[in-house]
Amino acid sequence: MNDADPPLVTPNPWQDWRQATPARLALGRAGSGMPTDETLRFGWAHALARDAIHAALDVDALAAQLGDDGWSVARARSRATDRTTYLRRPDLGRQLDPQDAEALRALPRDGACDLAVVVGDGLSSLAVERQARPLLQSLKTVLPGELVLAPLVIATQARVALADEVGEIFGARLAVILIGERPGLSSPDSLGIYLTHAPRRGRNDAERNCISNVRPEGLAPALAAAKLAWLVREALRRGLTGVELKDESDRAVLDDGGAAPSPRIST
Repeated sequence: MNDADPPLVTPNPWQDWRQATPARLALGRAGSGMPTDETLRFGWAHALARDAIHAALDVDALAAQLGDDGWSVARARSRATDRTTYLRRPDLGRQLDPQDAEALRALPRDGACDLAVVVGDGLSSLAVERQARPLLQSLKTVLPGELVLAPLVIATQARVALADEVGEIFGARLAVILIGERPGLSSPDSLGIYLTHAPRRGRNDAERNCISNVRPEGLAPALAAAKLAWLVREALRRGLTGVELKDESDRAVLDDGGAAPSPRIST
């Protein structure tokens, strides 16, 4: 090739925008197709997303980490017996395995509680492995100190509504689930948070508040914890969540008195 030959890849005039976003834009072209390097990057991203969906959550490791952080940890499974069933039958992922439901009912605790926390693998165990612990570490420092927490439940083959049944079993005023979101081609490790007032089976998505895209490249775990703590306080004060509770945490005046005392865990 000499200087007079045209370039193999025709650049896109918008390519400078790629400095500001991980989105696949301004890729250029080679003839009528994508350049080889972009085709390979797409394949790599797709493989990461598939792996995030199918990889099993290391429950033992996560339980040990959260136990070291002071959480009382229990475990549960949904009625989806394996990953294939989980992906094909979303309804089963919303229901607790009957034996595990009984085991949760048998846990010793001091009556009702304010908040039940569930960590579910969802559609990305990678998101849970990377984001759940730092988010929960931050959450402990910003939750109201007088809250009574149920034992934290790590749930596998879990869908969002599984937390409704967990909260119902514990008699919790609120239930929150931290769950792996459906991987995108630039975000295989994105965590979602769903908060529900008066959790019970049959709740719908309009009755929940959602915080999404929790990861360092999106909403950092510490910031997500601050938003969640604000929503928890307001949900308890107003007695509701969902479409009637708007996230106005950015307007809240931060307390300069230091970290809040740790909430009490019901055992």
